[in-house]
Amino acid sequence: MSIMFVLVALGLLITLTVWTRIFRLKKTGYGVATDVSPKKDDGASRHELNNKPLTEFDWEATEPQHFRPFKPIYYITMALKSANPSDLIIIDRNYVSRIRGRQVTMANHAGHALGCIQPGLEAVQEVYSYLLGEYLPTKYPTLFSRDDKLFQNRITGASLPLLTPDDPIAVLRSLGETVEDDMFFLRETPDGHQCIAFVCCCPSGFDPATKLGKTLKEIHEPVPSYEKIGLSMERYFSRLEVGKSAARVNWSVTTNPDLFNVSGNHVNEGDQIEENIDVDIDKARVRMELQTLTRMPKTRAILFSFKTYLYPVKEIKEEGLGRDLADAIEGLKTGNAPGMWVYKGGVRWGKRVCEYLRS
Repeated sequence: MSIMFVLVALGLLITLTVWTRIFRLKKTGYGVATDVSPKKDDGASRHELNNKPLTEFDWEATEPQHFRPFKPIYYITMALKSANPSDLIIIDRNYVSRIRGRQVTMANHAGHALGCIQPGLEAVQEVYSYLLGEYLPTKYPTLFSRDDKLFQNRITGASLPLLTPDDPIAVLRSLGETVEDDMFFLRETPDGHQCIAFVCCCPSGFDPATKLGKTLKEIHEPVPSYEKIGLSMERYFSRLEVGKSAARVNWSVTTNPDLFNVSGNHVNEGDQIEENIDVDIDKARVRMELQTLTRMPKTRAILFSFKTYLYPVKEIKEEGLGRDLADAIEGLKTGNAPGMWVYKGGVRWGKRVCEYLRS
């Protein structure tokens, strides 16, 4: 009788413990119980994703970074270099205008700017908890702060809960209104790395919504000669370690300063091509993306994030780099991916822009 009593008591204790745990967990929009509250002693995120604070940072006096990666012959390569995980989010004097623009874009184009499938939920939650609960208040303590429940944005005045909302789209929107970096969330599958969520307010010639659920190979299908680096990309992504970020810069030329562009910047198969169009040089921009890869420690998802920079073509010429850029534009025809000349739109604007740069 005593043994039976002990077994029954033990069973009741286990049942009570399990139900208490379930009750305390946060029920997500997909019916999965997940504890997503930030943990102050999470060694994986604090130590493996090292973060150095900028205690006297003046965002209003900080100029946007300048990149000038112009080469006379274009070669398609990964061009990835090691990056400091502490530099995941870069803030400059354009912060407020960019955040306001992102709010408008997400309000007007939510179906194109925000997306998540079920496997992406936990990765989205992890990035939210890390950025708002740890990274931003630590990296930029004069701009962002937190207490036990709320994240405070001292620039915009916004307050956000540290406990992630049920709706992943709401989580992505909050991220999009807090940092100006676009984000694609990837997971490894037997078929390759798959896009499982995104917040993207600065697409250049593609619709982010069409990439959701696709693998890297499928995403890059329109890109000329991608097959030359596709397998290397998959291997690199698989081997990326927590705390070992990587970054690259790409560039293109656009005939307008619009950040949100789901079509027009690229020329895809079947598009009508109008060659050698007239270009308003005052509106023409050199568009660059600082792209960063980060492995998240809990979900093992890869965060592919990028910040977009726009430089007036006139500014490049005034710097004395007009001929360098013109050579780089014409170099899209050569190298190991000559299809880039058409794909990046050089066939449309190249002649006029190069004439200006060399004049």
